[in-house]
Amino acid sequence: MGKQLLRGTLQNSEGRELETDVLVIGGGPAGAWAAINAASKGARVILVDKGYCGTSGATAPSGTGVWYVNPTPEDREAAMKSREALGGYLADRKWMTSVLNKTYDNINQLDAWKYPFPLDDEGKPHRNSLQGPEYMRLMRKQVKKAGVKIWDHSPALELLADEYGVGGASGVFTTTGEQWTVKSGAIVIATGGCAFLSKALGCNVLTGDGYLLAAEAGANLSGMEFSNAYAIAPAFASVTKTAFYTWATFYYEDGSIIEGAGSQKGRSVIAKTLQTQPVYARLDKADDEMQKWMRKAQPNFFLPFDRAGINPFTQRFPITLRLEGTVRGTGGIHLVNENCATKVPGLYAAGDAATREFICGGFTGGGSHNAAWAMSSGSWAGEAAAEYALKLGANSSKRNVVGVSSTPIVSNFKRDTQYGTVSHEITKAVQAEVNPYDINLFRTESKLQPSLQRLDQIWKEIRAGILIDEANVVKAREAAAMTATARWMYSSALERKETRGMHKRLDYQEQDPAQHYRILTGGLDKIWVKPESSLKHKEVITR
Repeated sequence: MGKQLLRGTLQNSEGRELETDVLVIGGGPAGAWAAINAASKGARVILVDKGYCGTSGATAPSGTGVWYVNPTPEDREAAMKSREALGGYLADRKWMTSVLNKTYDNINQLDAWKYPFPLDDEGKPHRNSLQGPEYMRLMRKQVKKAGVKIWDHSPALELLADEYGVGGASGVFTTTGEQWTVKSGAIVIATGGCAFLSKALGCNVLTGDGYLLAAEAGANLSGMEFSNAYAIAPAFASVTKTAFYTWATFYYEDGSIIEGAGSQKGRSVIAKTLQTQPVYARLDKADDEMQKWMRKAQPNFFLPFDRAGINPFTQRFPITLRLEGTVRGTGGIHLVNENCATKVPGLYAAGDAATREFICGGFTGGGSHNAAWAMSSGSWAGEAAAEYALKLGANSSKRNVVGVSSTPIVSNFKRDTQYGTVSHEITKAVQAEVNPYDINLFRTESKLQPSLQRLDQIWKEIRAGILIDEANVVKAREAAAMTATARWMYSSALERKETRGMHKRLDYQEQDPAQHYRILTGGLDKIWVKPESSLKHKEVITR
């Protein structure tokens, strides 16, 4: 692994160097909660975001449900039991209980911060959903109020580490081209998941950057086989609010109904149909009252239709399936305890950057579970990172940390270059492996193995320096991260020779009780995959 400081490889202006206790990488919900909670422990905190904290990421432009459940035994039991079978019984009741408790507290905290929850018919706040723009605007305000330094448009490009663990990161200010370096006692990775630049709403910054940062420092990943989430969207838009299609009927081009497209297995039916012909939808199951509620609950869902002059309740419109990968999947950085620590000392992970198997198993967390996980894991990671860093004290600034990037880049950063030629080609090549339904959704060894071999070859070319002269280091780094993410996904998918959760193998169509375990993966040049210790199947499903 190449260990070079980006300061030594990026040839730009002077840059900025600072020391802090906790560095939070990522400015979505998980990063915001992490920063606030770290600061509450008395730690100095810097938050860096690839975009603008408060507007970038999957949550900011959307409405989302929240796994907010009243603290009664009956309600909590029903909430935990409802998704266990779908997730292949890989969830953990202890984690689920902790997340439900923390989410309940955090939602009530949002109310205390004056989040504008709508009122029900009895005048009580309706607290199981959030509007992304209002939510993230409030979170940015609270992050600043906590005394956190926010660096917008400042993606991290590599971590700094020594034999004792991580100790900072380096990156670039994309508005000026300056490099930044932050030495820190602890780091929280909250960079979100990876949607492979599929044009899903809010996902253009979610390219698996945090996975690569963590793996380069020695962390493991888990559940990467559960990373093939596809969302229904209008063919002419990026909005992926699949829940509304519960009220849809799906049609062939000739107007006849596609049987089974609206069932639990409807996504597979739609995907199979899309391989040979267009698919159309109409939200014709929603009555007048439901239509009013839908427009109020998710106004951005209807913007593309209004602009196109389409009434989705009365007119058919073409749809597609957009890959959301680990954003709506469950794979991510493996956590070793409920403090959201990784195996690397000083490194923590939260939100979609971390595995959600603990509460979702092998099935998508959708919006509600993922939203609850973001605010819960973010809070725990921030608190733990602060405590770790404060124990180190002044010793952390004396460490001789160096960069651990596997893809050092040695060119000037150019803000006006969206893609360099090579990074653009790599991105397209990776998308050609992860987007097709017959590779990623309908999985077989005969399809996955050749695809993985092609991805391995792309990685070899990256490691040989193919990106070395790229003008836009951020896009080059994204291309490398997406390549690495796809390799971990398919290596894990080949290892799990069964169908469980959202991972469906056509050559192993049954769930195998002998494979009732989570799968860990990691490595860079050589990917390794191994089962985690087996879970107690009976205990999980009966207690």
